[in-house]
Amino acid sequence: MSLTHEQMDRKIDEHFAYEGSDDVAGVLATLAPDVTHDVIGYPSGPSHGHAAARKFYEGLFADLAESKVAPIRRLYGENFLVDESLWEGTAPGRPFGLEGRGRPLSFRLLHVVNYTADGLIQQEQVWLDLAAIQRQLPPLP
Repeated sequence: MSLTHEQMDRKIDEHFAYEGSDDVAGVLATLAPDVTHDVIGYPSGPSHGHAAARKFYEGLFADLAESKVAPIRRLYGENFLVDESLWEGTAPGRPFGLEGRGRPLSFRLLHVVNYTADGLIQQEQVWLDLAAIQRQLPPLP
């Protein structure tokens, strides 16, 4: 059974809203139990399952705060979407190994999201504009 564009939009928007409120349990509720979560280039590589996703998001929420995601465009296929978005917030921790020191931050993200037949996120691949992040979080003297 194929999901509609609206069903996929609702789930990814719900996922982003939980991320925006640092709600790990909410994020996990949008994910299939055997989810594959892959931030391309992330040192530990892809994670599998809720326990690994929980660990990733707990670390992410310590590093990034006041998260807002604004969609730029979405492309759709059968039970998957490609979402280009702009992330905006602050960096109180050490996002991607860089000293945030509470500085404002914005960067583009590209998500490739595959859904289960019942509408949960089965696989989430994320590409981010690391060059933009590095420009905004240079080392401080």
